[in-house]
Amino acid sequence: MPPATRAFPLLCALFFAPAPGAVWAQSAPYKPVMGQQGKDVVWIPSPTGMVEMMLDMAQVTPQDFVVDLGSGDGRNVIAAAKRGAPALGVEFNPDLVELSKSNAAAEGVGGKASFVQGDMFAADISRATALILFLIPQNLEKLAGKFIGLKPGTRIVSNTYEIGGGWEPDDTQRLPLCASWCGAHLYIVPAKVAGTWRLPQGDLTLQQEFQYIWGSHDYNGIRLNVENGRLRGEEIVFVINGVEYSGRVNGDTMTGVAKGRITENWAATRVRE
Repeated sequence: MPPATRAFPLLCALFFAPAPGAVWAQSAPYKPVMGQQGKDVVWIPSPTGMVEMMLDMAQVTPQDFVVDLGSGDGRNVIAAAKRGAPALGVEFNPDLVELSKSNAAAEGVGGKASFVQGDMFAADISRATALILFLIPQNLEKLAGKFIGLKPGTRIVSNTYEIGGGWEPDDTQRLPLCASWCGAHLYIVPAKVAGTWRLPQGDLTLQQEFQYIWGSHDYNGIRLNVENGRLRGEEIVFVINGVEYSGRVNGDTMTGVAKGRITENWAATRVRE
């Protein structure tokens, strides 16, 4: 190698070397800003008290699988994981995904809390037994079809906004001494009971709109109305001719207790949807 060529690397090293005492600049950790624009929503985190209240409303236990769509910095997922529940956050912003993973590791729940980058509308939520959400009404309405198709008994808690579309909350609570984003709505996915059910005394025909049910009972040739019908997941209650029927739905069968002048067990089988 010619002498001039050999000297060039040394000159570059001297030219680009940091001054004594100087340090190389490092990129700052990612910090989201409240109100920053995302793909479908702006980022506004739920207050810590709200997160805990929503988990309480959903009665989250270690037996649950919790999902948060648009999971932001991961606080809902991390809080669920701290209760022993495996939890998944779906977030479109890759920087927030990495921040969530870092936050989960710092809180010691990296093994329970997981995060994926993706579109919440395309996410597979079929395994969820509880969803803890903070989404705007347009997004909730768009997801409503997926929500109602989940396994009966799945709990959905939404910060501030209702799902809409005629689906009324099963419970609404507010966090005391809270300035904003202080209310939450609980929805419990109801079993599907519309159709004709066979009882020993005659057919029971039910209609359904979300958790509300009504219809008629052909009692030995006499038509009686089904009143005050309601579902809470797989739990069902309705009244026929002053007798309260309560029980549990399991696919195409229902069993329970009828309370009137006497108390007796009852069972029905669906023969037509």
